Amino acid sequence: MNTEKNRLAENLTGKANWKFFGPYLAERQWGTVREDYSPGGTAWEYFPHEHARSRAYRWGEDGIAGISDIQQRLCLSLALWNGKDPILKERLFGLANAEGNHGEDVKELYYYLDATPTHSYLKMLYKYPQREFPYAQLVAENARRKEQPELTEYELLDTGIFDDDRYFDVFIEYAKATPEDILMRVTVHNRGPEAAMIHLLPQLWFRNTWSWKPDSIRPEISLSNRDVVIEKHPELGSYNLYADGNPDVLFCDNETNVRRLHGQNDAAGHFKDAFHDYVVHGDVSATSPLSTGTKVGVLHRLTRRRLATDLPAPLQIEQQKSVFRFRCHLYATHPGSRRILRRVAKRNRHRRRAQRPAAGVRGYDLEQAVLLLRCSAMAAGRSRPASAASRTQAGPQHRLAAP
Repeated sequence: MNTEKNRLAENLTGKANWKFFGPYLAERQWGTVREDYSPGGTAWEYFPHEHARSRAYRWGEDGIAGISDIQQRLCLSLALWNGKDPILKERLFGLANAEGNHGEDVKELYYYLDATPTHSYLKMLYKYPQREFPYAQLVAENARRKEQPELTEYELLDTGIFDDDRYFDVFIEYAKATPEDILMRVTVHNRGPEAAMIHLLPQLWFRNTWSWKPDSIRPEISLSNRDVVIEKHPELGSYNLYADGNPDVLFCDNETNVRRLHGQNDAAGHFKDAFHDYVVHGDVSATSPLSTGTKVGVLHRLTRRRLATDLPAPLQIEQQKSVFRFRCHLYATHPGSRRILRRVAKRNRHRRRAQRPAAGVRGYDLEQAVLLLRCSAMAAGRSRPASAASRTQAGPQHRLAAP
């Protein structure tokens, strides 16, 4: 019996809940009937894509290459910005049912490449343009084609945004050492002819389950006086978060921005779209200066050079490479967890390769790490609440201790 079959057997018998964390985060939560409270059942108009970055969801969350626990209480995904887009790329873009000439249609380029039944290994590819994403062009041209339904949909490739190979290949992988000891690795390739900037923002947040019931216990994410991010949830327990390198650590709340959407200009808070305002508009005041909230982001700014084109295609490598780590674990972690995390991704990748034809393996893709995120959550009971003394007043962005 191979390792994955052992995991399946453990999950079936209840020995280990390997499916507790998995790819449960939606690609799109906006425009769904789950979030529709309109009087006429007009879900698309009630919650459009334009509201998604600023408006808290109630029944689910969404993100790019995201995972969560099985009830979507603790969520992890990747946001990106190329320095040109009008909005932070946190979720997939698409047309509403009335906008597409053949109905609703996602307008992105991405591929799910690999997965095991227990989610012990997952791999996705997202192609991120280096030019400004053509949001308005996609809406306008598909609206024009509605008058001629025999025409095909106007897709992202049709806009010419990928011409001259000016895009990033962003590979996202997950590997598990235990059911809740998870490594996430993001590899970025610059496929274009010139150096290009990219911002990588791994985001960890709690779904908003507290705004709808007055007696709900609100979870908290905070920065301790040891430069460690601590996440506390009344049902999931407490977690510690670390990061390598010198990223900016941003905090806000997963709350609706009532100033932007409802004109309540005097409303106080650091809302769901704070990271968008910080990254895209440079608004430092948008994020929490108290280093607390229900959403945290770890921001890396990178400039990637073009590929070395004098090498054979299977051996092409980036001229620059950077590795970062992002790790989250419960207080009661076992002594060898750090060593295990350093081995688990390589081990699980090799085991996965052994179970499929060699012709489908491109190992060089896995060796060019730009971002290494470590999320270890060995499930336990509720931990003590954070003390006020553990919070720092150092400002809106901070450095984290390395694992």
